[in-house]
Amino acid sequence: MFIDSHCHLDKVDLSPYNHDFNAMLQAAFERRVNAMLCVSISLSQFGPMCELIQDNPAIFASLGVHPLNIDEGLATKEQLLALASQPQVVAIGETGLDYFYQDCPEQFALQQQSFQTHLEAAAELKLPVIVHTRDAREDTLALIKAHGNPESGGVLHCFTESWEMAKAALDMNYYISFSGITTFRNAEELRDVVRQVPLERILIETDAPYLAPVPHRGKKNEPKYVVEVAQCIADLKGVSLEQLAEQTSQNFYTLFSKAVAP
Repeated sequence: MFIDSHCHLDKVDLSPYNHDFNAMLQAAFERRVNAMLCVSISLSQFGPMCELIQDNPAIFASLGVHPLNIDEGLATKEQLLALASQPQVVAIGETGLDYFYQDCPEQFALQQQSFQTHLEAAAELKLPVIVHTRDAREDTLALIKAHGNPESGGVLHCFTESWEMAKAALDMNYYISFSGITTFRNAEELRDVVRQVPLERILIETDAPYLAPVPHRGKKNEPKYVVEVAQCIADLKGVSLEQLAEQTSQNFYTLFSKAVAP
């Protein structure tokens, strides 16, 4: 059994399936992708996303505002606490910091404010946090340390940073999630990080519809391709695909303890 621990199902290209959402899910189930975590990036998108997945017990949800979506409005802690009461929600996020596309101190301050709010809401709810981080290593770790809940922890998703950052996150009870980027030819430094992260702290994801793994690079990504990510990680860790699938699934339910296996 494989679990896609981070995907955006409301953005997946359904044209290969005659725009049938359930057919896309069935294609994943046939490859033994038995559960998925559908990740929120804005409050306006959260409601329709939940409606799309509400009838499927194999799909869980998160609640959050992506750092590059804060122009749509910051979420208040009260909003997060209220919306997270929905039974589908097993995590807070995607939240975090992304300094790659901007060079504006005012914008960075807003991202930090948003991230802190998410961390505080998650700490109060005792839910894990899904963190997006890019070119913001020190600030990301500092905010997690200052405002996160080390008991519920979280995950650095679609990890592309250094082993030093991964180690610091692991020490704060965070998991590290790897995507199709690990299969890219120019990602040898990232593969070195994979080799060092303990297997019991690894998650796998697609981040669909983005970052399709080799040999599907260039195509629109979807949950069924998480198997290629898993194979790459298994090869790097020197374990069988079955062992990798079993361990990462166990990791998923350990971190996202509110999720119940379908």
